[in-house]
Amino acid sequence: MTEYAKAREVAEQARETEWARPSFGKQLFLGDFRLDLVHPAPRLSERQTTNGERFLQTLTAFLRDSVDPAVIERSSVIPDEVVKGLRGIGAFGMTIDEQYGGLGLSHLYYCRALMLVASYSPALAALLSAHQSIGVPQPLKLFGTPEQKERFLPRCAQGEISAFLLTEPDVGSDPARLATTATRDGDAYVLNGVKLWTTNGVVADLLVVMARTGARISAFVVEADSPGITVERRNAFMGLRGIENGVTRFHKVRVPAENLIGREGQGLKIALTTLNTGRLSLPATCAGAAKWTAKIAREWGAERVQWGRPIGEHEAVGRKISFITATAYAIEAVVDLAGRLADDERNDIRIEAALAKLYGSEMAWQIADDLVQIRGGRGYETAESLQARGERGVPAEQMLRDLRINRIFEGSTEIMHLLIAREAVDAHLTVAGDLIDPKADLRAKGRAATRAGGFYARWLPGLVTGAGQLPNSYSEFGPLAHHLRYVERTCRKLARSTFYGMSRWQGKLEHRQGFLGRIVDIGAELFAMTATCVRAQEDAVTHGNAALEIADTFCRQARLRVDALFARLWINSDTADTRLARRILAGRYTFVDEGILDASTDGPWIASGAPGKSTAKDVHRTIPS
Repeated sequence: MTEYAKAREVAEQARETEWARPSFGKQLFLGDFRLDLVHPAPRLSERQTTNGERFLQTLTAFLRDSVDPAVIERSSVIPDEVVKGLRGIGAFGMTIDEQYGGLGLSHLYYCRALMLVASYSPALAALLSAHQSIGVPQPLKLFGTPEQKERFLPRCAQGEISAFLLTEPDVGSDPARLATTATRDGDAYVLNGVKLWTTNGVVADLLVVMARTGARISAFVVEADSPGITVERRNAFMGLRGIENGVTRFHKVRVPAENLIGREGQGLKIALTTLNTGRLSLPATCAGAAKWTAKIAREWGAERVQWGRPIGEHEAVGRKISFITATAYAIEAVVDLAGRLADDERNDIRIEAALAKLYGSEMAWQIADDLVQIRGGRGYETAESLQARGERGVPAEQMLRDLRINRIFEGSTEIMHLLIAREAVDAHLTVAGDLIDPKADLRAKGRAATRAGGFYARWLPGLVTGAGQLPNSYSEFGPLAHHLRYVERTCRKLARSTFYGMSRWQGKLEHRQGFLGRIVDIGAELFAMTATCVRAQEDAVTHGNAALEIADTFCRQARLRVDALFARLWINSDTADTRLARRILAGRYTFVDEGILDASTDGPWIASGAPGKSTAKDVHRTIPS
């Protein structure tokens, strides 16, 4: 078996293969526009709303009165007093049930809290979201035993910081290469290995550690002060300068067997399942940054005058302000809808959460870049420098730097494309089965062909016509109805295109990453359009036509992007690009980078992750209560 096949097998074993609950995203990619699954959007109980609003008020007051984001940016450290203050208002227990001492907030209000924090200090949002979305609370909530919940969740709710440790120096999105081991020794496991990019790891009290138990991967809760654990360094980054992210080495670390989460071999499944809802935290932070960007764009566009009028009235700048504002509204709508679906628990939201992460991270980065452009030299200048010379200290360049990591965190854009595409074509792969398996014999292929023929005989005719072709469909959405008709028509076109790709490339489709990425991006735009129309109809009760106007403009912008993506499905340079890339890697075009000097320092491209006793100084620190 090739290394690629091994990696693919590990990933497939960790996938959730059942669809026990309906999924708007799954049906969208199948050409079935199930608006009834998201409209009307589920609503919270009065108690959940009251508790959520109360906490947002408390959090707003704390941020305003006790946090100086400029200090965090300048010092690259979140002050201990800020962490203590967050503990005091219960911010580390937002997602933890009240029976364990947490606030028990809904997903919707957890996302709104992160949105608020991220608009003010993205590094602070990273601290809180890493602790609760991928740290100890979420895996234990889903897979922990009652005893584990009683032992660890109250500590997390009270503010003991948790971290999630999966990545290694030579392991990113390919868990088959995981090298950290956990060997059973009596009533304990012994951990050995090195973990990289451990967000919160430098100050964590509790760790979720992924390690290999034999041939498969398992998950453990580990006390951060256990003998044999060394935090070898605190990493520094382009943005999010306050995050406590480091390198952690395990050398003969004994972990009680009762700290195993779930069963042996379930680790990767636990990680992926945790991320199904945990991923919502990242687009929530993107929404907060996007809303801040829209505010600054509006104020600056009206204030700055060039050529006799505010720059926002010049078309070149006005188009950017329109894009920024409409997209900020859409990102929030996507997060809001996904959060409500998560709270409702009647839908499987693995695709919706992944689409929210992908769309939020990509679009927030684009609009932050546009803000820097609108601000000109002031966009490139730091807030501290602006303030020092007497102007308003607007951290536009910082927000751009802080947002950049979101296209990498919790699955890079490229990996998200593949992950979502795998779910989107699941029905085709299931029905095709042996038909596209090169190892299957002729008899198996024959059975698969019969099965596939029956499925497509029923499915394909449903993609020909639909509600999107009826002029009165979705009339309850008024001026936005034609956009929903477009979504309905286009999701059927998307499903047909996926089928054509499947027919053309069969089992090799998984290697057509350019094609699959565009398929997913189209689906993301259609999901965003749907969420925006649903949100705007609700908002129209309060904001009148203003909400419908901004949703209409967003949908017009999105439709242009969708049409361009469809055109590039079949007319593109993918094959030529792949061929050229292979020749580049083979050294054919080294003349391109002649005549330069490389400022990189000497050293290996990837540091050794070999196990062994640490010789480095332990930089782990505990934030006092």
